[in-house]
Amino acid sequence: MSQTIRRETQVEKTPVSSITKSVASAVTRIKSQDLFKQMRELEIDHGGRIYKLRLTQLNKLILTA
Repeated sequence: MSQTIRRETQVEKTPVSSITKSVASAVTRIKSQDLFKQMRELEIDHGGRIYKLRLTQLNKLILTA
């Protein structure tokens, strides 16, 4: 006598929209206009090292150490 035991597990489904919202709220977004404030270059002190963030003529960002 062979009996098959069948178990069903219920997986909790989280809507994708709530995942997106929770991830988005964990990251702070700053507009580059607010960061540069009429300048083309700024310095960032990170762990004692100075990095330069520059805005190019083509409106791209370059970060250098």
